[in-house]
Amino acid sequence: MKVLGPVRLEVDGVPVRLTPLTVRLLVRLVVAGGEAVPVRQLRRDVWGLADEPRQLDQRNRNEVQKRVLELRRALSPGRDSAGMSILRTEQQVTVQGPQTAYRLVLRPEELDSAHFTAIVSDALLAPPATAAHRLTEALSLVRGRPLAEVNGEGFAEPFIRRLTSLLDSARRELVRVQTDLGHPERALPIAELLVHEYPEDAEAARVLNALRAELRARHGDELLRHRIPLDGQRADVVLVRGDLFDQADCNLVIGFSDTFDTETAEDLVISRESVQSQLVDRLFAGHRRLLDDKLKVGLRKMKAVGTESVRSKPLGRRVRYPVGTTVVVPVDGRRVFATAYSHLGNDLVARSSHSDLRLSLENLWASVAVHGMFKPVALPLIGSGLARVTDLDRGQLAALIVDSFIDACRRHPALTPELRLVVRPQELAQTDLTPVEQRFQDLVPGSRITD
Repeated sequence: MKVLGPVRLEVDGVPVRLTPLTVRLLVRLVVAGGEAVPVRQLRRDVWGLADEPRQLDQRNRNEVQKRVLELRRALSPGRDSAGMSILRTEQQVTVQGPQTAYRLVLRPEELDSAHFTAIVSDALLAPPATAAHRLTEALSLVRGRPLAEVNGEGFAEPFIRRLTSLLDSARRELVRVQTDLGHPERALPIAELLVHEYPEDAEAARVLNALRAELRARHGDELLRHRIPLDGQRADVVLVRGDLFDQADCNLVIGFSDTFDTETAEDLVISRESVQSQLVDRLFAGHRRLLDDKLKVGLRKMKAVGTESVRSKPLGRRVRYPVGTTVVVPVDGRRVFATAYSHLGNDLVARSSHSDLRLSLENLWASVAVHGMFKPVALPLIGSGLARVTDLDRGQLAALIVDSFIDACRRHPALTPELRLVVRPQELAQTDLTPVEQRFQDLVPGSRITD
């Protein structure tokens, strides 16, 4: 029997249809809380009939008995004796003589309001983690306003008032314990519902504003966060405003050219403003040779595709590797993934394309799956710097990176718990994140993302 919303009777999990009058009879017996209700009272509350002359009394009793019989059959189809044990007939002694009464006997688990009351009563005395679990379980039973069909009826008002009060208490307590547990994001929708239902409640409004402020502070420089919608995956895509090298909890991804140059002298080969130059300064204390040595170790395992002559390429490194080559560089307990996504021409101009970047990303994720130690991975908007992918703007580049990551999550279930795209503050105004948001809005689990 379900009364936490529109009244619904189910027998062995199967909904049972009742006439509106029989529903009212059932509700009247439910709100009695297990007490017997005299026929005269049922006539007044269910049928809206005042006491009538004795000659009409038997006819009215027959009408009540007819509905009681219908209800017993509904409660226990094919088992009349079982129905009589659920809806019992009793005789009460009154000053007017014996009077027939009916009592509905349900176990707590057979009535959702009783089950709800028991869970909430237990949760209000429990420690926070247990309380959060139990209150969430209790609120999942609520489908709408309790006893909506008889809302405003005098006989149902005390019952509805008690349930509504307990429902409010459960919601407010769940907001409190989720906040205590450090989950304001779980408390927020409940707090919003309370303010919607009680717009004049100053305390509810104060709690809601505090939750919103806490979440804003928690997000800090976070611009976007979405969970990858794939079965068995718990990976998030996060976009943050900040400095790539401040992401101390992450493995880092650094884009290189196919020659893996690091020379920044006079800005001729690699710009001093480049991410590669910052890598030398921030993680290798300006000692370029330390990085070069580690790159050489990784590149020994890679097959080169050619070597330029001194005449054709007088500056920079001359050995070329395939676009997509990824070298794993260990640094202080984490990994830097140096991935080649552009061609450095003999004129020292780096060039890349949509397909080059896609290939390098595919190889990058394969390397992360093997060597990433399941740590978060942070990367800049690869393809937006000097080796620019000219046919894509910054937002489209971000969407391409996200697309490739989602595809990689399908191939590598334990890839990384978080992909963190880092956008420099000065570049944010030129970066439209709408394409990334649209990807997640359109994404259907199991569908394949294409270029």
